[in-house]
Amino acid sequence: MNSAKRHEIFACLKAINPHPTTELVYHTPFELLIAVILSAQATDKSVNLATQPLFQQANTPEKILALGETGLTEFIKRIGLYKTKAKNILATCELLIQQHDSQVPKTREQLEKLPGVGRKTANVILNTAFGEPTIAVDTHIFRVANRTGLAPGKNVLEVELKLLKAVPKEYRLDAHHWLILHGRYVCKARKPACAICKINHLCEFPDKTI
Repeated sequence: MNSAKRHEIFACLKAINPHPTTELVYHTPFELLIAVILSAQATDKSVNLATQPLFQQANTPEKILALGETGLTEFIKRIGLYKTKAKNILATCELLIQQHDSQVPKTREQLEKLPGVGRKTANVILNTAFGEPTIAVDTHIFRVANRTGLAPGKNVLEVELKLLKAVPKEYRLDAHHWLILHGRYVCKARKPACAICKINHLCEFPDKTI
């Protein structure tokens, strides 16, 4: 795919949604961090249902620690892998208090040292909370990048690095949100909605559903 076509793809996505953002509900970088940790292998909707009452009662590292594992579990037990996530969240809260004055760190290296935080989660925090032009490649973005020909790759890191080179600079900050929303609602895994896709004419997928 040439650069002109890539530019047009993102121009189209911007025209559809000029100010994209995450569907996770949060008010602080810490709330976003907890929500993203919980979102692994879970829907944003299920995470929001859990975090709304959780954050009303506990939205700082100190307050979540005070809940303890049993108290935290009561809020998140309907989310997949909740036991592991509860342990990681409590351990992360301890590190934030001990090493970062209860604040979410702003570097990838420090973020990835937090329990339950990998490269993808770190990228989401850096992009959404701190405005860095990073791209967190999840299953939706991986699929869209490969299917459209935008940035094909065999693994998420390869796709991420290709996207960072391929996405025009003026679109890089919001590219993560445009691609994930496109994959979630249009370029779906089982049956892409090619008939209503606004970038259909630019997509290089050979097996379109029209």
